[in-house]
Amino acid sequence: MRLVRLIAVVMIAAGQAGCAGLPPLPWLEPAAAVAPPDPADLDSIIYGRGAPVAPAIPAALPLPAVPLPVPVAVLPGPAPGGDEPYTLDSGDRLRVVVFGQDGLSNSYVIDMSGKITMPLIGPVSARGCTTIQLARAIAERLRNGYLREPHVAIEVETYRPFFILGEVLAPGLYPYVPNMTVETAVAIAGGFTPRAYRYDFEVSRSSMGVTSRQKVPLIAPIRPGDTITVSERWF
Repeated sequence: MRLVRLIAVVMIAAGQAGCAGLPPLPWLEPAAAVAPPDPADLDSIIYGRGAPVAPAIPAALPLPAVPLPVPVAVLPGPAPGGDEPYTLDSGDRLRVVVFGQDGLSNSYVIDMSGKITMPLIGPVSARGCTTIQLARAIAERLRNGYLREPHVAIEVETYRPFFILGEVLAPGLYPYVPNMTVETAVAIAGGFTPRAYRYDFEVSRSSMGVTSRQKVPLIAPIRPGDTITVSERWF
């Protein structure tokens, strides 16, 4: 009987101690469920480094701008065409207007020597000049003993023809049309023959007595007086 009373007293004392904030007896408390450690935290648990911190991701750096490839036809340099000013040569027909002078205003063709011949002032060299440069030269000649303040304007009425040779249906000489390309020239000449090589073409251009040649694509611009050669393919 005394043993039973002793066990009861111990149990009551243990309950009161738990309510008072003392640590409970381990055999009186149920085992708490323990979650398995996160595999990502094993290193932190083993080495005591605390919770793992994800590395900072650097902001994406702007990529340098990469220039797009430029077609050959618009590259600066000796390629035929482009924005270079048009220079006159034999075969161009010009409309020359001298304001207030109907006897001088007329159409003139640049001859084989590269000149036009006007009343009063005679031959004037036009080869290699732009229309603005030729207008200034004519005004200067007229100012020298003929007119006090001449005003001259010039425009091209008809451009000198171009030539197309090789593997086209109708090779020969044709009138130039503004803004022409090699493709336009081939169409004017009747199109390609079955043996034509259609990927690049040779364009010859003469300027001030010097002839240059260059391979160009089908979209390359051509100019008055150019000679286009369409070569033959070998397979």
